[in-house]
Amino acid sequence: MKKIGILMGSDSDLPIVQKAIDTLTEFEVPFEVHVYSAHRTPMEAKEFSATAREKGFGAIIAAAGMAAHLAGAVAANTTLPVIGIPVSTKYFGGMDALLSTVQMPSGMPVATVAVDGATNAALLAIQILAVSDGELAEKLDAKRRKGAETVLEKNRNIELRFNQTSNE
Repeated sequence: MKKIGILMGSDSDLPIVQKAIDTLTEFEVPFEVHVYSAHRTPMEAKEFSATAREKGFGAIIAAAGMAAHLAGAVAANTTLPVIGIPVSTKYFGGMDALLSTVQMPSGMPVATVAVDGATNAALLAIQILAVSDGELAEKLDAKRRKGAETVLEKNRNIELRFNQTSNE
């Protein structure tokens, strides 16, 4: 199985990134985690991105706040799928990071999830790997079914509590 690269611009992003780590662990998808900054360690970020495919990676998740150039810098140096996680900050609630991550020029795609959306970033990376991995696809299907069952159970509880039948 290919592995997922997880990059964060700062170790302060770890509480958000931890959700992606937990999701990949749940699905038994191998991963590596690194702190590389698009601005402070651009050579290391470039080296990781440029060699990721030959090192067995299938996708890269990049989390950054504020200017949030990490995902774009990674995408500029690989043709692997790059998933950006805009991280919220105290200044603009993550809107700055969201716009920086989602506004990529033509030819440099970055899939962008919600602000602090690390779980969805991991699930999207898993879906990318599942295109060629039937076992992983089955795990995703099972998680979806479990999620639907949970919602339907909550619905039944709400219906019993609030809805009156027409026979009363």
